[in-house]
Amino acid sequence: MANDCTTKRTVETALQILVGKWKPVILFHLLDKGTLRFSELQKLIPDVTKKMLTTQLRELEYHDIVRRKVYPVVPPKVEYSISEYGEGLKPLLFAMHEWGLSHLVHLDEMENESKELIGK
Repeated sequence: MANDCTTKRTVETALQILVGKWKPVILFHLLDKGTLRFSELQKLIPDVTKKMLTTQLRELEYHDIVRRKVYPVVPPKVEYSISEYGEGLKPLLFAMHEWGLSHLVHLDEMENESKELIGK
């Protein structure tokens, strides 16, 4: 196992790249659906603003996690996909998705237990 200093640095590095309200959601959609246009991402994530989506995509592109392909047409056509390097995030993101699903079930169970206790 790595020493504490190295562990702290590696975890912080990963979090700096992945943290953000929208980055994991963007990545999950790209991993799940493949190549998507900007407008398709917007439809899949309706609460994100154009500016925030653009910012998050640029950051992911900077770290070589997302590829951006611009077609020389009018109006411009831009597509986003996961880079080969970014594919390494697939197990992590799908594990987060599965844990999130089980956590929602857990929260529902806790809420139902509370209602039962109050009802008694």
